[in-house]
Amino acid sequence: MAELATIARPYADALFKASAADLAHTAQWLDQMADIAADPDLLRFASNPKSTVGQVVGLVEGVMKEPLSPVAQQFLHMVLENGRLSALPEMAAQFRAHMNAQGGASDATIFSAFPMEGAALADVTQSLEKRFNRKLHVAVQLQPELIGGIRVVVGDEVLDTSVKARLEQMKVALAA
Repeated sequence: MAELATIARPYADALFKASAADLAHTAQWLDQMADIAADPDLLRFASNPKSTVGQVVGLVEGVMKEPLSPVAQQFLHMVLENGRLSALPEMAAQFRAHMNAQGGASDATIFSAFPMEGAALADVTQSLEKRFNRKLHVAVQLQPELIGGIRVVVGDEVLDTSVKARLEQMKVALAA
């Protein structure tokens, strides 16, 4: 959605500049807010003309894991007053992209047929960091249809070592 990206960019840029002293904490509460803002019921409630900004802020604060800092409250008020709650997840993504660019890192999503935790995830992350030649912030998503192996997405790069991909390669080779 190019439109959401265009709407979110100035908010993410301004928040990144304003929170330069504490980027990690800002990213933490912004990611939580983005997860909450992605809920369709909240978006419906916020778009209701009878709902006030204070009510929506109170609802979001009630769901947050920690109380909102004054900066977070101001940011949320501004987003709600401008009717941009639906763009909040994109704002968080662009903020994270700014952080990654500053730190020379990238976000990576590992799709796996089985849960990955602890030492196994650390080993895979270390191997992927060598492969992609940069620090990676990994997230794991389960995809049982992969059968085995993993599929890794880093930006626009994809590394697919899943059994499903290998079966597809064999199917193409046999059909040729």
